[in-house]
Amino acid sequence: MIKWILVTVVSSLLLAGCAFGPPDNPDDICDIFDQKWGWHGDARDASRRWGASIPVMMAIMYQESSFVDDARPPRVRIFGIPMPWRQSSSYGYSQAKDDTWRWYEQSTGRNGDRDDFDDAIDFIGWYNMKSGELSGISQSDSYSLYLAYHEGHGGFNSGSYRSKDWLLAVASRVQARASRYAGQYQYCD
Repeated sequence: MIKWILVTVVSSLLLAGCAFGPPDNPDDICDIFDQKWGWHGDARDASRRWGASIPVMMAIMYQESSFVDDARPPRVRIFGIPMPWRQSSSYGYSQAKDDTWRWYEQSTGRNGDRDDFDDAIDFIGWYNMKSGELSGISQSDSYSLYLAYHEGHGGFNSGSYRSKDWLLAVASRVQARASRYAGQYQYCD
């Protein structure tokens, strides 16, 4: 009987630590990794695999989905009525579009899910590496990496973002968050 109670308590604690939903304190990267068991290891693996910065990857993910695993863009509305289709095929933690996700899977041989943190953080690391290759962006340049992430490499290379003041403001917020995460990350346990 005591063994059964112990197993139940330990199982409940483990499940609580892996609870679904976004982290309670998304403004502190150390708190995120403390609460979401396994996320740090996944982010570290992606960082090593692609040479991507963990704080930058996490700042991009925060901006794209607020760490919501099944995030989607809003539905198209006509006369205020939501239609069955959405503004884009973006989905999951990374908000990767269908075509870009297929490119990632074909390029890496990895068959993943956009609503799985491990796959999504790997995608962001891979995409940032591609931004270095295709657009000459440094892995520490969170501002430009986000612009390329949002606009695509062709859009970034053509400067499509220059006329989008709102997007430049978002890229500045990503840069500020990446910088804050980097400062915090050096003191994480």
